[in-house]
Amino acid sequence: MTAMNHLAHALIAGDDPELLLGGMLGDFWRGAPAAHWPAAVQAGVRLHRKTDVYTDSHPQIAGARALFAPPLRRYSGIILDVYFDHLLARDWQQHASEPLDRLSARMSAVLDANRDWLPPRLNRFAEYFDAAGLFAGYAQRAAIERVLAGIGQRLTRTNPLAQAGPELWSRERELEGAFAAFFPELMAYAARERAELLRAT
Repeated sequence: MTAMNHLAHALIAGDDPELLLGGMLGDFWRGAPAAHWPAAVQAGVRLHRKTDVYTDSHPQIAGARALFAPPLRRYSGIILDVYFDHLLARDWQQHASEPLDRLSARMSAVLDANRDWLPPRLNRFAEYFDAAGLFAGYAQRAAIERVLAGIGQRLTRTNPLAQAGPELWSRERELEGAFAAFFPELMAYAARERAELLRAT
Protein backbone atom coordinates (compact mmCIF):
# COMPACT_ATOMS: atom_id res chain seq x y z
CA MET A 1 0.00 0.00 0.00
CA THR A 2 2.57 2.45 -1.10
CA ALA A 3 0.69 5.19 -2.87
CA MET A 4 -2.84 6.33 -2.20
CA ASN A 5 -4.69 3.99 0.16
CA HIS A 6 -5.72 6.70 2.58
CA LEU A 7 -8.77 4.89 3.94
CA ALA A 8 -6.77 1.80 4.86
CA HIS A 9 -4.21 3.89 6.72
CA ALA A 10 -6.95 5.80 8.52
CA LEU A 11 -8.49 2.52 9.67
CA ILE A 12 -5.10 1.21 10.78
CA ALA A 13 -4.43 4.37 12.82
CA GLY A 14 -7.36 3.72 15.13
CA ASP A 15 -8.94 6.32 17.42
CA ASP A 16 -5.97 8.56 18.27
CA PRO A 17 -6.18 11.83 16.27
CA GLU A 18 -2.42 12.36 16.26
CA LEU A 19 -1.82 8.81 15.05
CA LEU A 20 -4.45 9.44 12.37
CA LEU A 21 -2.67 12.60 11.27
CA GLY A 22 0.65 10.77 11.13
CA GLY A 23 -0.98 8.07 9.04
CA MET A 24 -1.93 10.69 6.47
CA LEU A 25 1.44 12.42 6.58
CA GLY A 26 3.09 9.14 5.57
CA ASP A 27 2.16 9.78 1.93
CA PHE A 28 2.96 13.49 1.94
CA TRP A 29 6.23 13.77 3.87
CA ARG A 30 9.60 12.54 2.71
CA GLY A 31 12.27 11.45 5.11
CA ALA A 32 12.10 10.86 8.84
CA PRO A 33 9.27 12.42 10.87
CA ALA A 34 10.20 15.88 12.13
CA ALA A 35 11.57 15.80 15.68
CA HIS A 36 9.31 18.67 16.83
CA TRP A 37 6.11 16.85 15.89
CA PRO A 38 4.08 15.27 18.71
CA ALA A 39 5.31 11.77 19.48
CA ALA A 40 2.07 10.13 18.37
CA VAL A 41 2.19 11.94 15.00
CA GLN A 42 5.71 10.60 14.48
CA ALA A 43 4.47 7.15 15.47
CA GLY A 44 1.67 7.44 12.90
CA VAL A 45 4.17 8.11 10.11
CA ARG A 46 6.27 5.14 11.21
CA LEU A 47 3.21 2.90 11.41
CA HIS A 48 2.21 3.96 7.90
CA ARG A 49 5.61 3.08 6.52
CA LYS A 50 5.84 -0.23 8.38
CA THR A 51 2.50 -1.33 6.97
CA ASP A 52 3.59 -0.25 3.48
CA VAL A 53 6.69 -2.45 3.73
CA TYR A 54 4.65 -5.34 5.09
CA THR A 55 2.14 -5.00 2.27
CA ASP A 56 4.72 -4.77 -0.50
CA SER A 57 6.40 -7.98 0.69
CA HIS A 58 3.19 -9.99 1.17
CA PRO A 59 2.75 -12.97 -1.19
CA GLN A 60 -0.92 -12.17 -1.80
CA ILE A 61 0.06 -8.74 -3.07
CA ALA A 62 2.76 -10.18 -5.31
CA GLY A 63 0.19 -12.54 -6.79
CA ALA A 64 -2.35 -9.75 -7.28
CA ARG A 65 0.17 -7.53 -9.03
CA ALA A 66 1.03 -10.37 -11.40
CA LEU A 67 -2.59 -10.45 -12.59
CA PHE A 68 -2.03 -7.23 -14.53
CA ALA A 69 -0.46 -7.41 -17.96
CA PRO A 70 2.16 -4.88 -19.07
CA PRO A 71 2.13 -1.90 -19.20
CA LEU A 72 -0.31 -1.81 -16.24
CA ARG A 73 1.80 -4.23 -14.22
CA ARG A 74 4.37 -1.49 -13.70
CA TYR A 75 1.66 0.55 -11.94
CA SER A 76 -0.14 -2.33 -10.27
CA GLY A 77 0.94 -1.25 -6.78
CA ILE A 78 -0.86 2.06 -7.24
CA ILE A 79 -3.90 0.33 -8.73
CA LEU A 80 -4.12 -2.09 -5.80
CA ASP A 81 -3.76 0.72 -3.27
CA VAL A 82 -6.73 2.54 -4.73
CA TYR A 83 -8.77 -0.61 -5.36
CA PHE A 84 -8.35 -1.87 -1.80
CA ASP A 85 -9.72 1.45 -0.53
CA HIS A 86 -12.66 0.82 -2.85
CA LEU A 87 -13.30 -2.56 -1.24
CA LEU A 88 -13.00 -1.07 2.25
CA ALA A 89 -15.48 1.71 1.50
CA ARG A 90 -17.88 -0.60 -0.32
CA ASP A 91 -17.95 -3.16 2.51
CA TRP A 92 -17.09 -0.85 5.40
CA GLN A 93 -19.40 -2.42 7.98
CA GLN A 94 -17.50 -5.70 7.63
CA HIS A 95 -14.26 -4.02 8.74
CA ALA A 96 -15.11 -1.37 11.33
CA SER A 97 -17.72 -0.47 13.92
CA GLU A 98 -17.23 3.28 13.51
CA PRO A 99 -19.50 4.64 10.75
CA LEU A 100 -17.56 5.71 7.68
CA ASP A 101 -19.00 9.22 7.72
CA ARG A 102 -17.78 9.65 11.30
CA LEU A 103 -14.26 8.62 10.33
CA SER A 104 -14.42 11.07 7.43
CA ALA A 105 -15.47 13.85 9.79
CA ARG A 106 -12.59 13.02 12.15
CA MET A 107 -10.14 13.06 9.27
CA SER A 108 -11.43 16.38 7.95
CA ALA A 109 -11.28 17.94 11.41
CA VAL A 110 -7.72 16.82 12.16
CA LEU A 111 -6.47 18.05 8.78
CA ASP A 112 -8.19 21.41 9.20
CA ALA A 113 -6.90 21.87 12.75
CA ASN A 114 -3.30 21.39 11.63
CA ARG A 115 -3.29 23.06 8.22
CA ASP A 116 -0.95 25.87 9.37
CA TRP A 117 2.01 23.49 9.44
CA LEU A 118 1.05 20.62 7.13
CA PRO A 119 2.83 20.19 3.77
CA PRO A 120 1.08 22.08 0.95
CA ARG A 121 0.35 18.82 -0.88
CA LEU A 122 -1.53 17.49 2.11
CA ASN A 123 -3.51 20.71 2.47
CA ARG A 124 -4.49 20.46 -1.19
CA PHE A 125 -5.56 16.87 -0.60
CA ALA A 126 -7.64 18.01 2.40
CA GLU A 127 -9.57 20.38 0.12
CA TYR A 128 -10.11 17.58 -2.39
CA PHE A 129 -11.11 15.21 0.43
CA ASP A 130 -13.96 17.49 1.43
CA ALA A 131 -15.02 18.46 -2.09
CA ALA A 132 -15.11 14.84 -3.33
CA GLY A 133 -17.02 13.47 -0.35
CA LEU A 134 -14.33 11.04 0.72
CA PHE A 135 -14.10 8.46 2.16
CA ALA A 136 -17.59 7.36 1.05
CA GLY A 137 -16.82 8.26 -2.55
CA TYR A 138 -14.29 5.46 -2.78
CA ALA A 139 -17.19 2.98 -2.84
CA GLN A 140 -18.07 4.10 -6.38
CA ARG A 141 -16.30 2.62 -9.40
CA ALA A 142 -16.41 5.93 -11.25
CA ALA A 143 -14.65 7.65 -8.35
CA ILE A 144 -11.91 5.01 -8.36
CA GLU A 145 -11.32 5.58 -12.08
CA ARG A 146 -11.13 9.35 -11.47
CA VAL A 147 -8.62 8.82 -8.66
CA LEU A 148 -6.44 6.64 -10.87
CA ALA A 149 -6.59 9.19 -13.69
CA GLY A 150 -5.66 11.96 -11.27
CA ILE A 151 -2.66 10.03 -9.99
CA GLY A 152 -1.63 9.36 -13.57
CA GLN A 153 -1.71 13.08 -14.34
CA ARG A 154 0.55 13.83 -11.39
CA LEU A 155 3.20 11.31 -12.39
CA THR A 156 6.00 12.69 -14.53
CA ARG A 157 6.22 9.62 -16.74
CA THR A 158 3.55 8.89 -19.35
CA ASN A 159 1.39 6.11 -17.95
CA PRO A 160 -1.83 4.14 -18.59
CA LEU A 161 -3.56 4.74 -15.24
CA ALA A 162 -6.43 6.72 -16.78
CA GLN A 163 -7.28 3.62 -18.84
CA ALA A 164 -6.84 1.08 -16.04
CA GLY A 165 -10.52 0.69 -15.18
CA PRO A 166 -11.59 -2.06 -17.60
CA GLU A 167 -8.72 -4.39 -16.71
CA LEU A 168 -9.15 -3.66 -13.02
CA TRP A 169 -12.84 -4.54 -13.03
CA SER A 170 -12.25 -7.62 -15.17
CA ARG A 171 -9.92 -8.94 -12.45
CA GLU A 172 -12.23 -8.09 -9.58
CA ARG A 173 -13.01 -11.63 -8.45
CA GLU A 174 -9.34 -12.57 -8.15
CA LEU A 175 -8.49 -9.26 -6.49
CA GLU A 176 -11.31 -9.59 -3.98
CA GLY A 177 -9.93 -13.01 -3.06
CA ALA A 178 -6.44 -11.62 -2.58
CA PHE A 179 -7.79 -8.82 -0.40
CA ALA A 180 -9.85 -11.20 1.72
CA ALA A 181 -6.77 -13.33 2.40
CA PHE A 182 -4.40 -10.42 2.94
CA PHE A 183 -6.30 -7.75 4.83
CA PRO A 184 -6.94 -9.58 8.12
CA GLU A 185 -3.24 -10.38 8.30
CA LEU A 186 -2.39 -6.74 7.67
CA MET A 187 -4.74 -5.58 10.42
CA ALA A 188 -3.27 -8.03 12.92
CA TYR A 189 0.26 -6.92 12.03
CA ALA A 190 -0.71 -3.24 12.25
CA ALA A 191 -2.37 -3.70 15.65
CA ARG A 192 0.82 -5.18 17.07
CA GLU A 193 2.99 -2.46 15.57
CA ARG A 194 0.62 0.31 16.68
CA ALA A 195 0.67 -0.91 20.26
CA GLU A 196 4.46 -1.14 20.27
CA LEU A 197 4.91 2.32 18.76
CA LEU A 198 2.50 3.91 21.23
CA ARG A 199 4.24 2.28 24.16
CA ALA A 200 7.45 3.95 23.00
CA THR A 201 5.92 7.45 22.84
